[in-house]
This record gives sequence, C-alpha cells and structure tokens, in this order.
Amino acid sequence: MSESKLAGRFFDAAIELLARVRNEESESIAAAGAAIADTVAAGGRLFAFGAGHSSLAAQDVVYRAGGFAVMNLLAVPGVVGVDVIPATLGSALERVEGLAGAVLDTSPARSGDVLVIISLSGRNALPVEMAMNARALGLKVIGVTSVAYADETRSRHVSGSFLKDHCDVVLDSKIAIGDTVLTHEGIEAPFAPASTVVTSALMQAMMAAAAENLADRGVEPPLLRSGNVDGGHEWNGRVMTDNRDRIFYRHG
Repeated sequence: MSESKLAGRFFDAAIELLARVRNEESESIAAAGAAIADTVAAGGRLFAFGAGHSSLAAQDVVYRAGGFAVMNLLAVPGVVGVDVIPATLGSALERVEGLAGAVLDTSPARSGDVLVIISLSGRNALPVEMAMNARALGLKVIGVTSVAYADETRSRHVSGSFLKDHCDVVLDSKIAIGDTVLTHEGIEAPFAPASTVVTSALMQAMMAAAAENLADRGVEPPLLRSGNVDGGHEWNGRVMTDNRDRIFYRHG
C-alpha cells in the first residue's frame, strides 16, 4: 500500500507547529514551570481544567506515569470530553455564565494553588469566568489557548474579554482559527485538527520545566512511575501517601 500524502502533510503541519511553539513560547513555558514549582515547593496543589476536547490535554497530566502526583483534574459535569448525550450539550454548557463560580466554590482549590485552564478559543463564558474567579480566590492561573482567536473572533462573555486576559501566564498554541490544518480537492470542509497534539505537548513541556525548576532548588518533584514496571505500584503508593493532602482523584 502506498503512503498517504495527506497523512504526511498532517505530520509536517504538526511538526511545524511544535517547532514554532518551542521557539516562540520558551520563556512562557519556563515561567509556567516556575509558577508550578513555586506552588509545589510551598506545599500547594495543582489543578487542570479543559472543556470538550481541551479536556484531553488536561487529563493527560493527571495521574499518569512521569506526571506530578499533585496535579488534579478540575472536572465540570457535562463538559469533560464528549461523554454526554447529546454531545452538543457540552458545548452549550461552556457558554453558561455563573457555572465556573459554582464549580470553584465547591472544589478543593484554595489560595496559593495553581489552576491550568485549557481552551483553544478562550472565548466562551466558562473558561473566561474560571480564570476570573480563580484569580479572585487567590489562585495563580496559567492559560493554554490560541491567541489568534482573540485577534480574529468576538468573545462570548459579557465582559468582551478572553481567557488570555485573566491569566498570570499564557501559553499560545499558535493554532489557527478553526483548528484544522488540511484541505484537499474534492473535500469541502477543512480537516485534521492539530490542537490536541500541540496543546498536550505544551502541557508536558510545562511540567518538564517545573520538574527541572524543582530539581535546581534541590526539591524532589512528586512524580509517579508507571504501574507496569517492577516496583511502580510501591513507588506510587509512597508518593501518594506523602502527598495525600494534595491529591483529590483518590477520594471524594
């Protein structure tokens, strides 16, 4: 079977985007890593939030091999992935004002913690208000978004602002409006979204920067090992026990 030209074009586009964020966002990645390291070293907790497919990148740094044990998913019922029926309900909930405040008020997040908010467009009420309310509560907010949306679309929040306007650190994914990177003769709609690849890479780069920052201070990062290697479960048990007051995916 011959190689797919479109598959190759997708890889080329993704690699180009990854190279761009590596070169253009290096300082912001380091700043985000430093903010996370500050919080971890001070005994604080980490949270990640994303709605719809943005939740995939949030989940990618929670309870996984090589990840920080103290990173928790801030889940909003109905918007985590596409696990609701109809799936369009999740998109509708992103536009509901007041939902973010209710979620934060009932969450374990507190002043001094870090919240990473992932939203490709950053224009809907939920991520905007999540950032606004988190900062009001004293959390440090890291936003992962495409700044292009703020330049080329209108906010759906009453304030007219975007996620990027309410963050302590912003990581720009450089994703173009509409997300897709491919077009082809005979196919009417553009296709092949790259935001998940790039956003997940940004998240992992940020966590690597945090681990490096902690190591430079002589602080051992609270990392998990794979449960599929010998000794992994025992290692993870110790890490989780040592950090039980900062882990919320093990209990209610």
